Amino acid sequence: MGNLRAGLLGIGSMGRHHARVLREIDGVDLVAIADPGGDKFSVARDLEVLPDVESLIAAGIDMAMVAVPTAFHEDAALKLAAAGVHTMVEKPISATSEEGERMVKAFADAGLVGAVGHVERYNPALQEMRRRIEAGELGEVYQIATRRQGPFPARIADVGVIKDLGAHDFDLTAWVAQSEYASISAQTAHRSGREFEDMVVATGTLANGVMVNHTINWLSPMKERLTIVTGERGAFVADTSTGDLTFFANGVIQTEWEAVTAFRGVSEGNITRFAFAKREPLRVEHENFRDAVLGKSADIVTMEQGLATLRVCELAIESAKSGQTVTL
Repeated sequence: MGNLRAGLLGIGSMGRHHARVLREIDGVDLVAIADPGGDKFSVARDLEVLPDVESLIAAGIDMAMVAVPTAFHEDAALKLAAAGVHTMVEKPISATSEEGERMVKAFADAGLVGAVGHVERYNPALQEMRRRIEAGELGEVYQIATRRQGPFPARIADVGVIKDLGAHDFDLTAWVAQSEYASISAQTAHRSGREFEDMVVATGTLANGVMVNHTINWLSPMKERLTIVTGERGAFVADTSTGDLTFFANGVIQTEWEAVTAFRGVSEGNITRFAFAKREPLRVEHENFRDAVLGKSADIVTMEQGLATLRVCELAIESAKSGQTVTL
């Protein structure tokens, strides 16, 4: 069997990175690129820049990466599904859950692999954290807190910070804890004069009882990408901007300070920053999508999972508008 023929729709700020990785991974040939806006980052090389998804399909592709703005995901995905093309779309899966439902159904009915590009799942720090939690190193998980904040990205124009950045944290939190959201309560702000929210604080619970908290915004000059998981044996801190994972262990030294011994909490213990292999998340994501298309064992974010994350985003927006906690 020859290499899989891959097509890429969208070669903007994110699409250019997909082009690079699709050219690098084994078993895949990037044979067609389409973008109605042209090739402003000069990534096409010897490939013609096609005008639309129809021309991409006509190039005879086995799999496609869709990296156009969210508003165009459904149209492109449904056309690719009808043409029998395995497809991964960038997150969020779609602009609305109704669109996402149609996408899920189209790929399921066609027996095709449909995936969503939640690339943070493949961050080495989070991969290592989840592995260690599964191995029982943290014991029972109590709480997951994320902080994702930084300056406003001018390239984002069709969604707010919840569907853009929040989608990352909602997805990775459910994935790390291996449990779906049960409730969500959110507050938002509009400070930059745009249609969509640019700041959110959200709290909630997962179905397994884990408490969650998210601080997310486009209004900070300080870029921060942290996931903190606290459990009965200590806390893991994953910095996904650097790929580092640190473990703060509960202390085991008995204190002789009588006033403190009455408090049945934990004390500071050893701090360990783990050393492990760190591979580029986008490359790992594409390798897993390739393997799924080939029918091999693979860890992809399915369209069903992407849709579940989008629903959490929508309910967070609903909660902020109503001022009420929303139960899923």
